[in-house]
Amino acid sequence: MPRELKPEDLSNIILVSNPAVFKDKSKALFTVTRLFIERDRYESSIWLLDLAKNEYTALESGIHDRCPLPAPDNRHYAFLSRRTLKEESRGSEIWVSRVDGDPRVVTIFDLGVNSISWSPDSRYLAVVATEGKVEEDVKVIDRIDIWFNAEGYTYSLEKSLYVVDIESGTRVRISREGLRINSALWSPDGRYIAYTSSPDISAPYLHQLFIYDVERDEHVKIVDGIIINAIAWAPSSKMIAIIGHKRERGFATHNRIMIYSLSGEEIIDTRGRIDRNFLNTINTDIRGPSCSPNIVWGDDNKIYFMVSDAGEVYVESYDPVKGIFETTFRIPQAVIDEFSLVDGDIIVATVMSPVEPKELYVSRRGSISKITSFNSFFTRLYRLSVPQHIRIRASDGANIDCWVMMPGDAGKDKIPGILYIHGGPKTMYGWSFIYEFQYLVSRGFALIYSNPRGSDGYSEEFADIRGHYGERDYRDLMEVVDDVLRIYRNIDGERLGVTGGSYGGFMTNWIVTQNDRFKAAVTQRSISDWISMYGTTDIGHYFVPDQIGCIPWENPETCLDKSPIRYANRVKTPTLIIHSLEDYRCWVDQAIAFFRSLKINGVKTRLVLFPKENHELSRSGKPRHRVENMRHISSWFEEHLVPKG
Repeated sequence: MPRELKPEDLSNIILVSNPAVFKDKSKALFTVTRLFIERDRYESSIWLLDLAKNEYTALESGIHDRCPLPAPDNRHYAFLSRRTLKEESRGSEIWVSRVDGDPRVVTIFDLGVNSISWSPDSRYLAVVATEGKVEEDVKVIDRIDIWFNAEGYTYSLEKSLYVVDIESGTRVRISREGLRINSALWSPDGRYIAYTSSPDISAPYLHQLFIYDVERDEHVKIVDGIIINAIAWAPSSKMIAIIGHKRERGFATHNRIMIYSLSGEEIIDTRGRIDRNFLNTINTDIRGPSCSPNIVWGDDNKIYFMVSDAGEVYVESYDPVKGIFETTFRIPQAVIDEFSLVDGDIIVATVMSPVEPKELYVSRRGSISKITSFNSFFTRLYRLSVPQHIRIRASDGANIDCWVMMPGDAGKDKIPGILYIHGGPKTMYGWSFIYEFQYLVSRGFALIYSNPRGSDGYSEEFADIRGHYGERDYRDLMEVVDDVLRIYRNIDGERLGVTGGSYGGFMTNWIVTQNDRFKAAVTQRSISDWISMYGTTDIGHYFVPDQIGCIPWENPETCLDKSPIRYANRVKTPTLIIHSLEDYRCWVDQAIAFFRSLKINGVKTRLVLFPKENHELSRSGKPRHRVENMRHISSWFEEHLVPKG
């Protein structure tokens, strides 16, 4: 008999992540992570997949090993770890090992490593690492980048580019001081290292692309002033491909492929070819640690990347010579979350569906096989809800994708429902596994989730709600609820709850100020006041002007008009407010201000604050906190939506 989920059953899911194929395509590495509630930590180790036999085995015995990267010589691999570091320290170790040998630590960066890339001769690593002085006591701040979510105070830190000799551990800094490096990639011929940087601390989203000539010790700027999310070298080492955009629609712009020569000439810009985002933006809460690339220029001279499309994510290829796009690895009603390849013959990827956490899959010339079964016991042991997909027609004619999850024992009796709203807003729900959804359904709630205007997975026009938060997106959500209630007669329209995080938290706050149809609300890591959001958060000073169209000292009324706190005196809905004390994306003042406003206006409300957690509490917070977070959410809804006695 399948069991109902409990919050602590989250620890029974195995997180499979970070596939990495060797150059000779004979084997691949990947990471396996387990959650331990008693120890209150995640433990990750590196595994080896034999691609000829489809057999896999644990390779490393560390408990904090991640980001495995095969060397071009097919004998070595590097990985990041924390084997010798204290639990609360910020550093990262770089380890190197032979596949058939014992690992050794090469070097340690005291403040962490962001990325590593092998030289073609397998002798060196290009490393992007954090450095600087952390002020533990009094903080003297001269820069605008005070802090950043999940990184803490960053005003005294830099990210620099180093070359590390894997034999001696000697490292040489090659980036200029004050130039904040984001990523680096060695060219296939070994002569260059391409790297991206953010030169303007007031606009860190604007990137530069440089190439460093290793032979001449020269830095050449290729492109400036665009958004770059990933880079890939052509096999010839004569061109560089970018996944990024030029902000034609601000942050609502889709990422696409742009190709540049080493002289800085733009050779190809694929804008308008496919009106979808060339990036994985699906929501899930079961991701493990990963450094998998978002773009790969294969040895077959095709460029491979992921596409977010109406709730699915798949691998697409682009032939820059023929100008042809082709879907390479797609599974209907599933999500390709990460991938690795040398060319299109073999693709190793992690795949999930709403009823199966991520597992390792292999595509051989289009023939797809599931390789691992780490979570098969979990899926057999627990009762999991299969979402039903429906497409709602909005009042203006647009189609809105929606999913409904029903409890397994739902019969003719009326059951309470919960509207769950995603963050972003330019992310999407779809065919991914979300443990929290399954848990809430196991508690007897119907779950409704959708991709309203502002979501990813559709056209840029669909995603572009700049200056119009709380308008068409709000109407879409209300119309989704109306149509779901018409279709699912056993969902009780008088016992509805609403919740969401980040933008979903903003929208939860907005909804309870606009109507009283929901009998309970849970707002998580939310936004209640755009003026303070602008001034206190890590991205507020550029996100708020782009998305809301306001700067506090220029047009404060615009900020206030879109701020839920302005309408706090309208709220009647019992509201639970959950926030993390180190959430610098949506700072805790947002929660405290809304809580106090509701209290003063006589609304039943409660504030739950999680110490030592950031914006990612529900996705990668400490296991005990994630369990407690789910308990608070379900208890609030049970108290207000489930009849007593």
